[in-house]
Order: sequence, then C-alpha cells, then structure tokens
Amino acid sequence: MKLEYIGLKEISGSLMVVEGVSDASFEEMVEITVEGTEKRIGRIVELSGDIAVVQVFEGTSNISLTNTKTKPLGHSLEIPLSKEILGRVFDGVGRPIDGLGSIFPQVKWDVNGKPINPVSREYPRNYIQTGISSIDGLTTLIRGQKLPIFSGNGLPHDALAVQIVRQAQLAQQEDTEFAVVFAAMGVKHDVADFFKKSFEESGVLQKVVMFINLANDPVVERIITPRCALTVAEYLAFEQDMHILVILTDMTSYCEALREISSSKGEIPSRKGFPGYLYSDLASLYERAGMLKKRKGSITQIPILTMPNDDITHPIPDLTGYITEGQIVLDRTLHQRGVYPPVIVLPSLSRLMKDGIGEGFTREDHPAIANQLFASYAHVQEVRALASVIGEDELSELDKRYIEFGKAFEKEFVTQERDENRPMDDTLDMGWRLLGILPREELDRVDINVLDKYYKPYSSVRGEL
Repeated sequence: MKLEYIGLKEISGSLMVVEGVSDASFEEMVEITVEGTEKRIGRIVELSGDIAVVQVFEGTSNISLTNTKTKPLGHSLEIPLSKEILGRVFDGVGRPIDGLGSIFPQVKWDVNGKPINPVSREYPRNYIQTGISSIDGLTTLIRGQKLPIFSGNGLPHDALAVQIVRQAQLAQQEDTEFAVVFAAMGVKHDVADFFKKSFEESGVLQKVVMFINLANDPVVERIITPRCALTVAEYLAFEQDMHILVILTDMTSYCEALREISSSKGEIPSRKGFPGYLYSDLASLYERAGMLKKRKGSITQIPILTMPNDDITHPIPDLTGYITEGQIVLDRTLHQRGVYPPVIVLPSLSRLMKDGIGEGFTREDHPAIANQLFASYAHVQEVRALASVIGEDELSELDKRYIEFGKAFEKEFVTQERDENRPMDDTLDMGWRLLGILPREELDRVDINVLDKYYKPYSSVRGEL
C-alpha cells in the first residue's frame, strides 16, 4: 500500500523536495494534490535516504509547503497504446489535444523503453525514399538508421521536416504498413499550427502520430516528449509490424531543457553548462532506432537540431554525430542564395547507405554515381578557390567545365520545389545528365561498363540544362 505524504521540505523551480519518503523508486510517478482539489503529476528524479526530489510536470506555482499532498503511484510514466493512435495529436506527455477523446488502450508501456539486446538487432538494409534528391541520391536514408539533420536558426528545417513526412514512403511495394511519428519540442504556437495544418492539407495526417510540446509548456514535459514518441514507434514497429519513421525536432530545445533541469538540481555542469551525462542521455533516445530479428517492423530516426551560431563543434551536434550514422547538414550560404533545401553536400554523409542501395535496392549505378558526384563537386570547390585568386577567365577549359558543373549541380540537383517529389530513378538520371558536362576521362569513380550504359557526352547534355 502506497503512503500519501503531507507537506514539502523545499521548492526550487519545477522541483519540490519531499521528506520522510519510504518504499519509493527512481522515475516513479507521483500524484500531487494542491489546495485539496487540483491534481498535478510529477516523477521522482532523485532519491537520497528518505528524501525524494520530484519534478512537477505542470510547474510548482501555487504549491504550498504545508498542505500539499504527494502520493507515489508505484509505476513509472506509462502511455496508453493501440493501433487507433494513428492520426492523433498529443501534448508533450501523451495527453490527447485534438478533441477526439481518450485512447482506449490495448496495452500501457513505460515511456523509458527497454534496452535492446545487440544480438537481437538486424543490420539495417533497404531504404526509405524521401523524394528529395540531395538525400535520396547522396545521403540515402536506410530503414533502421538514425540520420540527423544539422540546421541553424532561420534555416528551413521545419519546411524540410514537413516535406519528408509528406513524401516519405517505402522503397518497394510491400505488405508492411508505413507510418510517421512526429515530435516537436519547444516550438512556438505558429510553428505547431504550421505542422498540423500542413499534415492535414496534404492528407497524410491519418498515417502520422503527432506530439507537440509548445515553448510555453513546462520544461520537464520537453524531457518526456521524445520518449513518448519513441514508445509509440516501438509499439507500432514491433507489435504491429509497421515501418516507422520518427522525426524529432528540435533536439537543441530538448538538450537546453535538460541543462535547465540539471542546473536546478544543483548538478556539476560540463561543457557549455550541459550536464556530464548529455551523451548517455542522447544515446538513450537515438539507440531506440533499429530493426529486430524475427520482427517485420523497423524504426528509422531523423532527429533535427539547430546548431547554436551554426557551430558544428557545439556539444549537441558533436555528441549527436558520435552516436548516429551520419548527418545531413544545411548551409546558410546556400539558403541566402535561394537554394532549397540548402543541403551542403560535402560534410553530409550516410554511413549505412552503401548497404541499402545498388542492385536489388535502388539501381545498379547508384553507388558509382553517388561517389562520382561527391568527388566532382569536391573538385569544384578547389577550382572555385583557384578562381577567386586568379579570376575565372584565367582558368583552363577543364576547370571552366567544373565551374559549369558546380553551378548546374546546385541549381538542378540540390534545388527543388517544396512540394516536388522526385522518384529515385529521376534523381539518378539527373545525376548522369549533370556528369555529362564533364569529359568521360574525368569520371574515375565509375566502372567502365556502367559508363558505357549511362554516360552521355557533354555536347548532347549541354542543351538540356
């Protein structure tokens, strides 16, 4: 039988300290009664002897030190689950906010999840098509992968997230269903409305589960939001055999909430004031992606984070890069030149794409053309640096071809409309048309048999661009 404790020792920010607690556990949920009638929920985040530190989800305003009642509930935070959760919109802790009533659960799962035995993992293969050439062609998203997007303040990562949700689909027609779990953390009201309106108007809301944590919601809810989203993804993937794409935006807001709570608990800060356990905390989220043996479903993650001051060495993108399998980087210079999506190709990569593309997955020429586009565009940067010194008119004819290729690559391949959904074959064909600007002998990353089949010479391509 759980006891109810009356009175508090201390209140600090969103935390309250309860004295004389026995038989309680870490992460256990508590029910808080304020002024005899109002009910709030919290969770135990620290235990020391008979003292428990409780995080209050709705904040500690109007909470009294003398007559507040705290009752441990005997379990950690759980979220109700059933397949009818598809098409629903929830707040940061999994409460419905779409006016369609409560979920009638088949099961309730702990939002913290359970560790996946590495031996039980299946190696990710096959891909998810986003319809965006710079992603599908050069940083292909593989099922079961975690592939973050590194953005910056003012860059169109919200529009890119909406486009991915709207266009993402399985690479091949299969009997397995596909759905998206979308979690927004610390967003403004207009951004939240933009997400909801975009999904409704495009008709994809019925295959999306949305979690919205607003900027003025309690900070502690922001810590729970991605865990609720990933718990729903695990249920749909491993119990309902669905392929799930999880989009988490913005992980920077999540990490800043973690820093704020850590500071209020009096923990010793690490780099940039973030807690020393930031790496392990992020890993507890990112590692919930993947595939399991003997299960049909998969969880693929696209965390989106805004780099403070566009600094890719900041702790958040730095630690994220260690945990995840690549990154897609958005560039402010491209954005200012009107390129959408402003994906800067050279620092972007997908470490698992080599095992999910090519013959049997996309097309036999995909690995070769991706390598060649990377190599040729890298040489473009060298030629541009040279041209900035000696002038473009002094370049050799070959270097001028590279300059022309670079302009066409950014204008034709990287740039596309916000509602443009390019099939994989169109992306690869466009890559070959662009490589036709360069002489055949410059394409040293492509097998001669593939060149014979797909390469068209410069003279026949130039008029098409």
